Amino acid sequence: MSITNTSYIEITTFLLVGMPGLEYAHIWISIPICSMYLIAILGNCTILFIIKTEPSLHEPMYYFLSMLSLSDLGLSLSSLPTMLRIFLFNAPEISANACFAQEFFIHGFTALESSVLLIISFDRFLAIHNPLRYSSILTSIRVAQIGMVFSFKSILLVLPFPFTLKSLKYCKKSQLSHSYCLHQDVMKLSCSDNRIDVIYGFFGALCLMVDFMLIAVSYVLILKTVLGIASRKEQLKALNTCVSHICAVVIFYLPIINLAIVHRFGQHVSPLINVLMANVLLLVLPLMNPIVYCVKTRQIRVRVAAKLCQKQIYNSDM
Repeated sequence: MSITNTSYIEITTFLLVGMPGLEYAHIWISIPICSMYLIAILGNCTILFIIKTEPSLHEPMYYFLSMLSLSDLGLSLSSLPTMLRIFLFNAPEISANACFAQEFFIHGFTALESSVLLIISFDRFLAIHNPLRYSSILTSIRVAQIGMVFSFKSILLVLPFPFTLKSLKYCKKSQLSHSYCLHQDVMKLSCSDNRIDVIYGFFGALCLMVDFMLIAVSYVLILKTVLGIASRKEQLKALNTCVSHICAVVIFYLPIINLAIVHRFGQHVSPLINVLMANVLLLVLPLMNPIVYCVKTRQIRVRVAAKLCQKQIYNSDM
């Protein structure tokens, strides 16, 4: 803490929380948490490796899936340091600058994931609605351009967050309500005027909701196209290509909406429930996406199985 004048002491270190009421069990809780991080990182790295090494998967859908895996990796690695410090080493302190940097990366990769899910919904609509022109419209160059534009948009969207938070004064409370830093959590600790943060935070949340609405519109159009297909078998085949993406959308947006509701209306909700819901977002999301896509996408599943079999044969020969 640093004394800035005679009226208050400015806080320069925040305190994160583990599992309220279960501090004595943090070392045991760290075991499933570390396991989930390990599986999430290995799963997403596996998908990236399979797509990179298999020429048959060098298609727009799998390029977008690579972007999804990269954003999942970013989310995992952004929250990993503070989660390990809290649960393994009982060290909940985090400097203000480190906190602002962490919330920038967490919100940035969250915005990127939302954008990628929107891109994939457009990709699925184009593949079902106009399959003959699909390859000519989504060329490799165009896919790269789309990826760069949406990545740049995600960075620009969250870039003001650390600067607006840094401009605030923190002089009364230092206890955050999660195991990592979030914009809406940090700004509540401010003892100065935070109206700009409130307004811009609402704008950022609105951008995510616009993505969600556009995804919903895409699926309305997909459903309309599918109902126009004469063969029931072809209808089911077309819808089956969207199952993985629908699961990913639900896994992503449901925790975000629940967390937003708790932050806005859940003043009397148990702190443990608050922490659990926040941890679901950054633990379950990167863990489930590679599982869903490996189980529901035959091409990925077959390539992963082939690599594992190839490794077993090599080991047996050794």
